[in-house]
Amino acid sequence: MTLSGRVALVTGASQGIGRACALKLSQSGATIALAARSQDKLQELVSEIGAAGGKAAAFPLDVGDEEQIKSTFKAVLTQFGKIDILVNNAGITRDQLVMRMKRADWDSVLSTNLTSAYLCTQQAIGSMLRQRWGRIINITSIFGQMGQAGQANYAASKAGLIGLTMAIAREVGSRNITCNAVAPGFIETAMTSGLAEDFRQTAVKMIPLGRIGTPDDVAGAVTFLTSDEASYITGHVLNVNGGMLMG
Repeated sequence: MTLSGRVALVTGASQGIGRACALKLSQSGATIALAARSQDKLQELVSEIGAAGGKAAAFPLDVGDEEQIKSTFKAVLTQFGKIDILVNNAGITRDQLVMRMKRADWDSVLSTNLTSAYLCTQQAIGSMLRQRWGRIINITSIFGQMGQAGQANYAASKAGLIGLTMAIAREVGSRNITCNAVAPGFIETAMTSGLAEDFRQTAVKMIPLGRIGTPDDVAGAVTFLTSDEASYITGHVLNVNGGMLMG
């Protein structure tokens, strides 16, 4: 698979799944626009990609801020001239039982995980429509498919991403633009590193492949969906969960 000549923008690119996606897309030949809140981590990743012979630039961004999204996408288009690939990966958790969940925690998770994907897509899609080629990948979650106690806000946001994916796929398919979702299961990231060991062991027992996934497992799926080999796949949710959820 080659993405030579393509420009990919990845949100939440400073760590975890977003970082792995940026590296994998770069290895496939894409130029990467790295967007996240941590300027230092982004600059480190720019250097790492550059040292490997790739091309990347950092764009500090809080996806919870609509004006920042607009200005960041404008800056990316000014620097690179186009956006071929958008990976909506930025996400947060604010876990609590629904009866105790504060409205602010509901709003912040929905804003960061779901509303930002709509806003980012809206800013990128004009470039894709003009060139009649585009790939939009939304990083959802197994918990958007099966729910999770204590994560009503997170599960709702990730389920919403699946609906958003399908709606966009129908809207832009005639312009040779695909929109798909990748649904990770338990992945070894900063977001899951704080889980209690007994919870982790219980989770592993639910996974037929017998291990927790890695960010590279997800990045491989994302890179495939951005390639020409996946040109006839759209509106699809690709599960990367070790078999934890099937069907």
